[in-house]
Amino acid sequence: MIEWLTSPGLVDYDTALGVMEARVLAISRGEAAEMIWFLEHPPIYTAGTSAKPQDLIEPSRFPVLVAGRGGQYTYHGPGQRVIYVMLDVGARGRDVHCFVRQLENWVIAALSEFNVSGEIRPGRVGVWVTRPDRPPNPDGTPCEDKIAAIGIKLRRWISFHGISINVEPDLTHFTGIVPCGIAQHGVTSLVDLGLPVSMEDLDAALRRTFEQAFAPPRSAPPEEGAKT
Repeated sequence: MIEWLTSPGLVDYDTALGVMEARVLAISRGEAAEMIWFLEHPPIYTAGTSAKPQDLIEPSRFPVLVAGRGGQYTYHGPGQRVIYVMLDVGARGRDVHCFVRQLENWVIAALSEFNVSGEIRPGRVGVWVTRPDRPPNPDGTPCEDKIAAIGIKLRRWISFHGISINVEPDLTHFTGIVPCGIAQHGVTSLVDLGLPVSMEDLDAALRRTFEQAFAPPRSAPPEEGAKT
């Protein structure tokens, strides 16, 4: 069984980290169920394990915290749905790359409920949308923007951190960093695409489409997992 939790208001980032740490430990000990947590954070930049100092353009704009997850710099703030995913990857096949792809496919399935065609790109973690309403890139390829970022960490094969999907954040807040280390593409949101989608709408779509992306876990012996 998975516990689904939705927090109202804005949740402090350090507080959320503490909750996740405690829950991951409890799951690994068999003392708690897996959990998926929907929340929003106050404006903040977070640095993943691959973050490059030069990608932090405006270090004084918002608080900057080291997240410990995989990935580079990202932004969290009001209007962005953060989904923290505390799942037993050990019982789900012990394949980190497959797990990340499942997270991407989950986002794509949820976006499709709003007629948004999310796509993945080789070498780029996250979900993208093409922008035929905008001029093509200088090399002739279609313009595309990122709508969802993914960054996870594993401890004893239990995942934490997870996904952020842009519903209606202030997109100018992303200009203080190079989001996920990718400067040649932009960032978008559901509202920016012309869709008046609420957090509640997105949450419902994510719950409906979860089983499309994730198979039920099978039993597996406990083992220390690598971080990503």
